[in-house]
Amino acid sequence: MIEQRLTKLGIVLPQAADPSFNYVPVSLHNGVAYVSGQMPKVDGEVRIFGKVGAEVDLETARGEARICILQGLACLKAELGDLDRVTRILKINGYVASAPGFNGQPKVLDAASDLLGEIFGEKGRHARAAVGVAELPRNAAVEIEMTVAFA
Repeated sequence: MIEQRLTKLGIVLPQAADPSFNYVPVSLHNGVAYVSGQMPKVDGEVRIFGKVGAEVDLETARGEARICILQGLACLKAELGDLDRVTRILKINGYVASAPGFNGQPKVLDAASDLLGEIFGEKGRHARAAVGVAELPRNAAVEIEMTVAFA
């Protein structure tokens, strides 16, 4: 069902990214999947660099948030074998590299939340944190982690 929804939306999940450091992409425990923070990688590389509100505009950052979600879903699918096992997106934590004075982090993360709603419907509605930070790894503009219930 989720695969059909992705196809209908014209979405192709990327290949699940391999960690560059000492962690696992997804940790499973008691029906909950903890998806590590995902960078907005395209073909394995971050392509947009800088702080939102300076080098990166709001719409570009929103696109980066969508890429982070797709990366997270690719990792989740690799771990669970099938996204139909997802019973609910519980929470996403989004980190936005922010220029001084930029306070539109919720607007950036709305793109991620909207995408999860498009893909999972009501099961995609979730709790959320949208946090502005001084720096992110690889000078990325956005990073998102997810907590997901599964069966």
